[in-house]
Amino acid sequence: KTKNMGISRDSWHKRKASGGRGTQLRGKRKFEMGRPPANTRIGERRVRTVRIRGGKSKHRALRLEMGNFSWGSENIARKTRIVEVVYNASNNELVRTNTLVKGAIVALDAAPFRSFYAQHYGMLLSKKQVELKPGSATHKAKVSQRNRGRVLDPKVEEQIRGGRVLAAISSRPGQSGRADGYILEGAELAF
Repeated sequence: KTKNMGISRDSWHKRKASGGRGTQLRGKRKFEMGRPPANTRIGERRVRTVRIRGGKSKHRALRLEMGNFSWGSENIARKTRIVEVVYNASNNELVRTNTLVKGAIVALDAAPFRSFYAQHYGMLLSKKQVELKPGSATHKAKVSQRNRGRVLDPKVEEQIRGGRVLAAISSRPGQSGRADGYILEGAELAF
């Protein structure tokens, strides 16, 4: 006897190591149930709540346009707009359709990171090199102190000047309803 068609996470339908077929000892069970993928796209935020086993809930993101991205070397995080999906190691189709999944490389709007850099180091990373005038003597001392140990990856600097920064998504948009991640620096940019 077979049950209705559906996405199932069972293992009895697979063949044995020897190549033989296993016998179906029972029908499908609720705990073997699977669900269709979220296929989160870039667009105005649209998140649905899904009830899961144990009465808890998951947040299924169908569309997202913003995310919280951290800048590791500067030890900050900023909420910024996701522009497009640039690369995905698992599937090029996910790049073409701008699908947000964990591990996807995305291009971000660099404005929040540029404004942080201007405020923190007194240096505006735009097309032209611009030094901002510090306010008080205390602020001037703070900025000069910060600039002493300042090291900025030239590739990241170039990206910020261009207005787009490459980042990786580290959250799971189809499970948590968020697209958060981190800016790629150094060896991470060789993908």
